Amino acid sequence: MGIPSRLEAAYPASLRREISGYVDILSPTIIADWREHLSVVAKAEVIMATWGMPRLTPEFLAAAQNLKAIFYAAGSVKCFATNEAFDRGIVITSARIANAIPVGEYASAVIILSLKKFWSYVRTTRENRSWSKSIPAPGTYRATVGLVSLGATGQRTAEFLSWLDCDVIAYDPFFSEERARNIGIKLVPLEEVFRRADVVSVHAPLLPETKGMINGCMLSVMKTGSTLINTSRGAVIAEDDLSCVLKARPDLTAILDVTDPEPPTAQSPLFDLPNVVLTPHISGSMGMEVERLGRWMFEELKAYISDRPLRHQVTREMLEQIA
Repeated sequence: MGIPSRLEAAYPASLRREISGYVDILSPTIIADWREHLSVVAKAEVIMATWGMPRLTPEFLAAAQNLKAIFYAAGSVKCFATNEAFDRGIVITSARIANAIPVGEYASAVIILSLKKFWSYVRTTRENRSWSKSIPAPGTYRATVGLVSLGATGQRTAEFLSWLDCDVIAYDPFFSEERARNIGIKLVPLEEVFRRADVVSVHAPLLPETKGMINGCMLSVMKTGSTLINTSRGAVIAEDDLSCVLKARPDLTAILDVTDPEPPTAQSPLFDLPNVVLTPHISGSMGMEVERLGRWMFEELKAYISDRPLRHQVTREMLEQIA
């Protein structure tokens, strides 16, 4: 189940053939309104899904009377998982850890470019039609990188940063200091991340507690010439505050792969600020990376059939702390 183009990318023909060696694949594949395929929904015991999975409403669950497990070749399951599904004991697994790989790669690449003042140099070189190394850049050696949240993508980003000679600090109220020390990270208060870091990379899930968590007070204390990167959810940052601070502080740069709303409205001041770089949510899985999500879920399916422990199951409790 899912969006047609994403289904084909996550479960290409070669992978579907492998899957068919373990389960009977019902036909047709559901890519439109599930209500048009009630007989298929009623028979299904397992759903191999991706982006576009229907929400597990009481109506859907009543129709899917034999459903026992969902293997979701994408990230967050919040778009479809419900308490009713957990109450019924339906197993839900997600490839969110696999999806964290390209996000971590993207974030670490952008962090390195930011420490070299890449964005500022691109802008000034174009404006001046010449080049000059007059903009102070910290470089990577002994620079301070701040991470907001050490979930799957934050940890993956930290793993890539471990190859650099930089200091990594982080804010995450759910992460223990011992675990942080073991991966070379110092936990600090949120305000300290913004005050000390040369680059701040945001990886926080969107929860009621995190909506607008990064506000004008946090942004206004950022170091001179520092960079803010957001690859998590746009609503974690109070965008009106962000626009105001960036307008008042042209020394700052914001690299925004996510916004709220997404995409921004045509009237958004973010389009007009020279110190903002906007990208259309490209940090997650793209191209062949999407097939990795399907293959991880295929491995979960094989474990499920063999009654082995699942590596990527999502529980009701986990949904309260992850994106």
